[in-house]
Amino acid sequence: MKDLSIGMLSAETNCKVETIRYYEQIGLMPLPPRTEGGQRRYSTAHAQRLAFIRHARELGFDIEAIRQLLKLSDRPDQPCGEVDVIARRHLRDIDSKIGLLMGLRKEMQRMIRSCKQGRIADCRVITALADQPANR
Repeated sequence: MKDLSIGMLSAETNCKVETIRYYEQIGLMPLPPRTEGGQRRYSTAHAQRLAFIRHARELGFDIEAIRQLLKLSDRPDQPCGEVDVIARRHLRDIDSKIGLLMGLRKEMQRMIRSCKQGRIADCRVITALADQPANR
């Protein structure tokens, strides 16, 4: 079992101290015990939980989904159907974002192709951006 300060945990997990404290404040990370001097002391379990959270964030899971996944991971003997539902919902969100990004890519390609390399006053990119309503 490790006995890490928050700085050591930060360095070991490549996670900012402020982020660790934020995860504690919102209940994703359990509060660690403190020394007599008031310093937080983190264990291997804290480092593993933080690694789980960071990996889930890297995969794009939102905080609430991570909260649900952590709650489920704390009950390893249970069926994983709920995990599957969360993962499938996230995959649908990813697919939706990819569709939006592909549409944005096509629009940007169209604007760039229409550029005549002239003056800003005649620039199709600037004109196209200015022609769009603020709220779509």
